[in-house]
Amino acid sequence: MGWRSALPPASSCGSRPPEPTLQDITDLSALALSAAIAERRLDCRSVMAAYLSRIAAVNPQINAVVSLRPAEALLAEAEEADRALAAGDYRGWLHGIPFAVKDLSEARGILCTFGSANYADFVPDYDDIHVERIRAAGAIVIGKTNAPEMGLGSHSYNPVFGVTRNPYDRTKSAGGSSGGAAAGLAAHILPVADGSDMMGSLRNPAGFNNVVGFRPSFGRVPSLGNELFLGQLAVNGPMGRTVADVAALLATQAGHDPRDPLSLRDEDLAFTGAADLSGARIGWLGDFGGYLPFDPGVLDLCRASLDVFRRLGCTVEAVPPGFDMARLWQIWLTLRHFLVSNGQAADYADPARRVRMKPEMIWEIESGRDLSAAAVHEASLGRSDWHRYVAGLFETYDFLILPSAQVFPFDAQIDWPKTVGGRTMDTYHRWMEVVIGPTLAGLPAAAMPAGFGANGLPAGIQIVGPARADRDVLAAAAAYEKATDWLARHPQF
Repeated sequence: MGWRSALPPASSCGSRPPEPTLQDITDLSALALSAAIAERRLDCRSVMAAYLSRIAAVNPQINAVVSLRPAEALLAEAEEADRALAAGDYRGWLHGIPFAVKDLSEARGILCTFGSANYADFVPDYDDIHVERIRAAGAIVIGKTNAPEMGLGSHSYNPVFGVTRNPYDRTKSAGGSSGGAAAGLAAHILPVADGSDMMGSLRNPAGFNNVVGFRPSFGRVPSLGNELFLGQLAVNGPMGRTVADVAALLATQAGHDPRDPLSLRDEDLAFTGAADLSGARIGWLGDFGGYLPFDPGVLDLCRASLDVFRRLGCTVEAVPPGFDMARLWQIWLTLRHFLVSNGQAADYADPARRVRMKPEMIWEIESGRDLSAAAVHEASLGRSDWHRYVAGLFETYDFLILPSAQVFPFDAQIDWPKTVGGRTMDTYHRWMEVVIGPTLAGLPAAAMPAGFGANGLPAGIQIVGPARADRDVLAAAAAYEKATDWLARHPQF
């Protein structure tokens, strides 16, 4: 129950505080909202009504929440949650809290399209493991959050629901693939959210929307994914408006489940607050010695965030290039081609379904079909070399810092950035190459705001820790959060 350390104290007097407005309710952090419900300062029906009102007013402008369930059903579930609470049946810290699941995860009885026309009518009769746990903690699942087709690309548009727009500038992308979740958090139409991350999908949209994303260590959050052994790139994880909220959701999602053979054993993930970072050693990876291109202003903004760590008493050093990053990219391409190609082979084999696939999916599949077993094995050996290299860095540094994207939020009408920093991008995801390092090493990474550019758009950094040091990374992120005011800045509607 370590999350309770972040809750506001109960009123010491007998009188109830003034009834909060709808805006007040949706401005509360998830943990503050949880405390208000548990202490009976707010009822679940009022919370649901406030969020439904906010969604009705704001969501049409950004298209973050999709497959929203009928208001009558949601209000009835909220009333049932109130009755349970009155009877002493407190289900957990998410009791009565509205929750929208990313549309790449199954939630029982709710449309799950994966952003694909091939699955536009799929309604699962089961929950993914982490969704099951979110429900068990008391959440009321209101619908889904938008994502790109089959999660491909960091721009949340698809033929089923359209494009998700950035709350800070509705002409710009919200990123992806957890773009709907991040935009919904920034716009205060969601109090906390789940996401997933293969190639930065919890990190890139967090940076684009000035919220917190956390990619857990591989195996920390179990999943029912079809590929249980070889699919060691993607993870599920939490997003939120504060680090404490993210830590609370991670503790709910995490823990061993026998249905996922690679899930990590249970351990105490209770959040104890911000770390004392005095004396901590920070390694700045930046652009990997000029290897990565960045759009003007992004790298400077991220580099300026290092001053926050210096003020907290950290020593900060630039890490000289020590690994062939072009080789790392080829390792990434091979392993991603292999997993995507085999995961979507059945749909590709059906011409009627293939024609509904986005070009990027076709490219991934056809590239994967040409791979030999020896090529995949060679990429796995290279990934092992990368792991050993990064493990060596953590003998010198406590945390590694790098940007969460190479561009500011881009035009929502394009499919993906074709040039970055004057360089042509040769694939649909080359512009976010900066995120592949933590993925391939299976490391925990917190995506935190780095501030706003001269264009008024957000950017972010990744705080990366050693293998399985999830709680330490969150504590470092909380210290950074406490020393900045970025998360207190919200878009206007």
